[in-house]
Amino acid sequence: MDPIDKLIQHFRESIVLTDHDANCVSECFHAVTLKKKEVLLYTGEVSLHMRFITEGALRSYYMDEEAREHIIQFGIEGWWVNDLYSYLTRTPARHFIQALEHSVILQIHRDTLNQLYDQVPAIERFFRFKFEKAYVALQDRTLNTLSKTAEERYFEFRSKYRDIEQRVPQYMIASYLGMTPEFLSALRKKTGI
Repeated sequence: MDPIDKLIQHFRESIVLTDHDANCVSECFHAVTLKKKEVLLYTGEVSLHMRFITEGALRSYYMDEEAREHIIQFGIEGWWVNDLYSYLTRTPARHFIQALEHSVILQIHRDTLNQLYDQVPAIERFFRFKFEKAYVALQDRTLNTLSKTAEERYFEFRSKYRDIEQRVPQYMIASYLGMTPEFLSALRKKTGI
């Protein structure tokens, strides 16, 4: 399926788009192809685009003062990926977005998206829902990190994101869950995974 068709189908799962609306949307999004390990957004840049993954897998991460990576988010086909804080506040990004495999992204510049909101009001509703879901997911992740054991967090990750677990190296999953790769390896052995 063509990348833009994937995007239109994705929108239509949540909102009603006429054929005219779909044409307006397709004219506003532009494809970016990334090779494995290629960086889409660098820390320090202002995130000016909303990005939809039509193919591949990406990660969002930041580097601490000791140059250790901390993964904030994974993204696969059908997901949106961004430094949302940078995008919404127009301040420098605090993290990187990098392709974990060959990936194709459709992106729209924030100014173009604001114009699209006027042309196709359903798109504004779609992004309001997306922002609400992102906020809920962030709160859920924060509370899980504070209240659940490492083992509970790992099993929840496995049940929610089985498809990601198959595509992402274990050390990255450990980083996402806030544990060392050694701890995750020991946990997997202990539980027979």
